[in-house]
Amino acid sequence: MKRRRILTLTLLLIILILGGYVFSIFSTTGYFRAIDQKLPAAVLKTIALPGVEDMQISYIDSFLLLSSDDRAARRDGNTRQGNLYLIDLTDTTLTPHCLTTDLAIPFFPHGISMFRRSENNYRVFVINHVDDIHSVELFDLIDDSLTYQYTLHDEALIHPNDLVALDAEHFYFTNDHGYPYGWRRLAEDYLGLALSNVVYFDGNTWQVVAGDIAYANGINRDPERNLLFVASPRDFLVKVYQIEADRSLTWIEDIDCQTGVDNIELDPDGKLWIGCHPSLLTFSAYAKGRKPISPSEVITIDYRGKGDHTVETVYLDDGGLMSASTVAPVFNDLIFIGNVMDDHFLVLKIQ
Repeated sequence: MKRRRILTLTLLLIILILGGYVFSIFSTTGYFRAIDQKLPAAVLKTIALPGVEDMQISYIDSFLLLSSDDRAARRDGNTRQGNLYLIDLTDTTLTPHCLTTDLAIPFFPHGISMFRRSENNYRVFVINHVDDIHSVELFDLIDDSLTYQYTLHDEALIHPNDLVALDAEHFYFTNDHGYPYGWRRLAEDYLGLALSNVVYFDGNTWQVVAGDIAYANGINRDPERNLLFVASPRDFLVKVYQIEADRSLTWIEDIDCQTGVDNIELDPDGKLWIGCHPSLLTFSAYAKGRKPISPSEVITIDYRGKGDHTVETVYLDDGGLMSASTVAPVFNDLIFIGNVMDDHFLVLKIQ
């Protein structure tokens, strides 16, 4: 009788522990969050390009660079080459112009960054995923002509997500996992293990400069204040670092954003604009084709210094307009919102 009672209590304890663990996963990934639509602007245009996961604006030369990869088609067994596109922001039609129609390498672009060398002359860096082989592709963009330069491979590219150029040769990038595949990668995702990192490439060597991050994702810098911002969507954080003279990083603080932060863009005033996933579990099901839509959110962070910042939701939708937002740069009164794998992206006009 006593043994049966001990066994019953042990089973109840295990059930309570497992129940608490499951509840923790649901609550810490935003599953219970109510999605009340918030539109700061009218939808000016929907542009039919698939999986425009990352974007970057040149405010000086007035154009938008886009990274497009049809991940939904590839998931369903219909692999198509990805492309980079350019939109002339002085042209009110906002028509994307493909830059990579004659590219000879396999190309499935993810995060992008560019460095301006002179008027209408840029070095472009692109994260490329070809099956389980990851690389950084370098291009030169002169006016509206893109020329492939070379490819970087290294074991430091465990599972790169995004990058930010410091000049024409040097950059930081994020690995969103510490393990590329297998049960350890699953453990990272579902246990929220902080095993991912930030790596600096100095033109010759690769050096981990920040670690212990849960799914390091979007990355960008404020060159005026020498700050680096890194998104940790699994922990709902934006991590802030000081860039030191030797390009090492000193952690300053974490900003709690209450949403799954993705790519980070800065407007001319230094405010951060971030595409986000309010419910990470819903996004995961959507990405696997198990749900038809996934919520989208855009937040801004006005970062004034350590302990002094304002986080604001400026766009929120259940995914009916566009699913799984990842990036949201602004240009004058326009907001461009990209995504992981929808078949279009949005252009909003602030009213």
